[in-house]
Amino acid sequence: MKLWLHFGLILGLAVSSAFASELAVLHNGFSIRHEKSEIVGSVTRLYLGTDRSGYVDIPTSEIDRFEKDLTPPVLAPPALARPTEVPVAERPQSLNEVIDTIGNRHHIDPDLINSVIRAESGFKPHAVSPKGAQGLMQLMPHTASQLGVANAFDPKSNVEGGTRYLRELLERYNFDLVKALAAYNAGPHRVEQYRGVPPYYETRAYVASIIRDFNRKKRAQQKIAAASKSKAVTSQPQLASTKKHPETPASQIEPLPESH
Repeated sequence: MKLWLHFGLILGLAVSSAFASELAVLHNGFSIRHEKSEIVGSVTRLYLGTDRSGYVDIPTSEIDRFEKDLTPPVLAPPALARPTEVPVAERPQSLNEVIDTIGNRHHIDPDLINSVIRAESGFKPHAVSPKGAQGLMQLMPHTASQLGVANAFDPKSNVEGGTRYLRELLERYNFDLVKALAAYNAGPHRVEQYRGVPPYYETRAYVASIIRDFNRKKRAQQKIAAASKSKAVTSQPQLASTKKHPETPASQIEPLPESH
């Protein structure tokens, strides 16, 4: 993990579980929503649900602080059509809208999902790899079946399944993004076999390309935000100074050199 930090990873992800009441803020920038926490030896156990069936163990030394999660879940009321009205067909979502919606649902930065799709399929919804992986996020048939994806070539279903799988891997590896990406590419058994990123050129290049693309997006967003802030400051009217400056005595003015 330490070797891969040289990629300059910007961990701007807010990966966390929904419907929780507290946030555990880690030193690396992650925030993990949970219902309850308790210290078990050298780790802090964060319970992700009210039934205490799901939890994540985080080394206590990696936790910076705890905060209350004051953001309530937004529940959209069901739309009821009047009997006399003709239902209007919903406007189909663009791929970016689909990614934004699914990313927010699983608390994964949509920019990261975009970077994974770019590396996996180049945004080709009907892409098929030589090994049989299918769709935008290149789901293997057995993985798609386990995730409940009936049609891996349907963009919305594929992104939903791939994002949910990535979320499961993040939780499995205590939100270590590098290990999660390596497992997405080579399989969790290889990550556990080598206790980290497998020594495969394809997997290492895959992880590096996603991190590089994700960082590029974040740096561009930071530059735009900084430029907008600077523009807002410079556009404020400046009051003319009324302070009188003392005149420079003529004796202190140096004469211009004579031309030859």
